[in-house]
Amino acid sequence: MTEEKLPLQDLRVLELGTLLAGPFTGRMLGDFGAEIIKVEPPGKSDPMRDWGKAKDGVGLWWPIQSRNKKSITLNLREEEGQNILKELIKDTDVLIENFRPGTMEKWNLSYETLSEINPKLIMVRTSGFGQTGPYKNRAGFGSVGEAMGGLRNVTGFTDRPPSRIGVSIGDTLAALFATIGCLVAVHEREKSGKGQVVDTALYESVFSIMESIIPDYLLAGYIRERMGNILPGVAPSNIYFTQDKTYIVIGANADGVFRRLCEAMEQPELADDPRFATHHARGENMKLLDSMIEEWTKTLPAKKALAILEEKGVPSGLIYTAKDIIEDPQYQEREMIIKVEHPQLGEFPMPGIVPKLSRTPGKVKHVGPDVMGKHNVEVYQELLGFDEEKIKELQEKRII
Repeated sequence: MTEEKLPLQDLRVLELGTLLAGPFTGRMLGDFGAEIIKVEPPGKSDPMRDWGKAKDGVGLWWPIQSRNKKSITLNLREEEGQNILKELIKDTDVLIENFRPGTMEKWNLSYETLSEINPKLIMVRTSGFGQTGPYKNRAGFGSVGEAMGGLRNVTGFTDRPPSRIGVSIGDTLAALFATIGCLVAVHEREKSGKGQVVDTALYESVFSIMESIIPDYLLAGYIRERMGNILPGVAPSNIYFTQDKTYIVIGANADGVFRRLCEAMEQPELADDPRFATHHARGENMKLLDSMIEEWTKTLPAKKALAILEEKGVPSGLIYTAKDIIEDPQYQEREMIIKVEHPQLGEFPMPGIVPKLSRTPGKVKHVGPDVMGKHNVEVYQELLGFDEEKIKELQEKRII
């Protein structure tokens, strides 16, 4: 039986990055079939192997972040290792790196050098502040990108310091933009036959999703601040306490939806009340309106309230924990929790593929390689023609 073809399976990608932003880009490309060859320095693994909770000594983040990838070891600080990378570059489509700007150049692996070897090469570069500008040499993690991109200032409550979102959103956003840039460059290469650099900065990736904060300030003199669970001037859109001491989210700020919410609450007259009849009126009377809605939700268990809201077509939902996600039939139907065999842990649950493609969907073939350099022999023999003696010699010299 012929194995199904994946949409990116004709792409070979070398992933040099560590931790989150670069490797997440590799993960996304790998989900849709690209051959991802992850490079780790011999004797010094990607810290992601140890991040997150552990089960039987096995980190639970790495198998997800590095799924579908091959692992090789290569010492890029040594000239011999650099030369081996240059040999690999000859038949590589994309190189991903997320080191501080200047690192690749210090290793004699600049884009100018590598593109002379392979003019079709696309180099995806992710860093804190990008490859140019006065801050380019600064170290920059996702937390700094979130802060300087404007996100931290608007996250949290007015009476508390700026807060972190519960996931590494800065790194993930940078990876998503880097992936988009990579695919754009691949598409353009089909016309020009030439590669290029995709330059993604963490702070810019965060800033790009910050809606209208700049014209808010420059044109209206308003600096958006932390607002907790509400949207300034947009109501109702909040969380509401229920009878069984949990919270639900309700978003009913459009006129027609708000009318349906009023019907669900058995208070249809509120839809025509001058205090709530228009978008602006509801925004001006947000606190009063939210308190009236919560008076209703507190009389009902969460599931009962949500059933009523669903029947009336009002957007609403529970605030899910991992347990809720696993038990939810929508997640199950769309295969958003998949299980992949792990060599130590058996069936390993992880998030499914996003987005869903109707004809050429992505696939998780295996978890992240459990051993550094697991694919050394395969890659160095098949791609570069190294024999066993050569591989053994390179291992002894700690080049691989």
